[in-house]
Amino acid sequence: MKIHEYQGKALLKKYNVPIQDGYVVENLSQLESTIESVRKDFSSDAVVVKAQIHAGGRGKGGGVKYSPTPESALENATNILGMDLITHQTGPGGQKVRKLYITEALDIAEEFYVAITLDRSLGKDVFMVSTEGGMEIETVAEETPEKIVKEWIDPLLGMKSFQARKLAFGLELTGDTFKTACKVFLNMYKCYTETDASIVEVNPLVLTDDCRIIALDAKFNFDGNAMYRQKDIADMRDDFEEDPTELEASQFNLNYIKLDGNVGCMVNGAGLAMATMDIIKLAGGEPANFLDVGGAANIETVKNGFKIILKDENVKAIIINIFGGIVRCDRVANGVVQAVKELNLDVPVIVRLEGTNAIEAKQILADSGVAIIPAESIQDAATKAVNAALSR
Repeated sequence: MKIHEYQGKALLKKYNVPIQDGYVVENLSQLESTIESVRKDFSSDAVVVKAQIHAGGRGKGGGVKYSPTPESALENATNILGMDLITHQTGPGGQKVRKLYITEALDIAEEFYVAITLDRSLGKDVFMVSTEGGMEIETVAEETPEKIVKEWIDPLLGMKSFQARKLAFGLELTGDTFKTACKVFLNMYKCYTETDASIVEVNPLVLTDDCRIIALDAKFNFDGNAMYRQKDIADMRDDFEEDPTELEASQFNLNYIKLDGNVGCMVNGAGLAMATMDIIKLAGGEPANFLDVGGAANIETVKNGFKIILKDENVKAIIINIFGGIVRCDRVANGVVQAVKELNLDVPVIVRLEGTNAIEAKQILADSGVAIIPAESIQDAATKAVNAALSR
């Protein structure tokens, strides 16, 4: 789950991480009063107008504007609020800006990159800093990886002061700013762990002309499985920023992510789903989605899965790949037959079932009288699905 910049900054502020502060505005009638409040409350003649969407690259897309006067702030805010902001992460259609974050302007001396995430290969959190703030970290990692300093943290032990000092040294800080940075890093890590975040990224963290360390931006991702114990954070979800089909799928307890291909996928287990998508690509096709129906798939689960997949008009064929361990293949087969009959499917459905009660399941499909294409292996299913999609 993602949240907006202003929400992320509110969390950082709660953990005593200094932030570039401001106020949120959602309609044109609030603009003038909000701009004036920011200038007055934060003693800042100039302000920064920031579009609030769940995507990076807002500045390059025209969604972040420095405004030295109230008049320029009002003009910039009027232009940005309601626009379809296009960045490298939104796709060509862009994302509608429904909220603005009007913040104080700061005099910046240096910009840094700071982030915390989980290194799954080591089972540890990794805290990363770089002197190349304000840039995309992927570019820095590719071109100048030596400028990224990493410190791995055992989650059972937590972050120690010596690790914060190593990171501050990596940013070449000295004196009081060094001490402040150490406190900021320790507080950021506490925020990361206590909020069940999967990533906390501040890009940039800045050193101002008056030697303050300030978070200029804030990006948070959270572990969706932990939201039951993070009610306040779960309430921050902005449904306008979510894909409506993905939201509907989550209500059915389905893990669904829309992609750009034309072969719909319904699979049990995330690993098998990823493998299925890879084999579709190897067969010359493109998957239309990731859909994990979980380990307890039943008739209703399969029907709901079909409904979600078919909301994508690009889907020309559907591949069902089930390995029955906990889930029984005969239950899935009954679900497929019932769904095909009730939904009047007009796209080819290719089914590969292996595991518990697979023989019975194949017989159910054979006796169903519906147009289902059986497959003997993943490769066979992928080839048949790709060919069926291409023929339509």
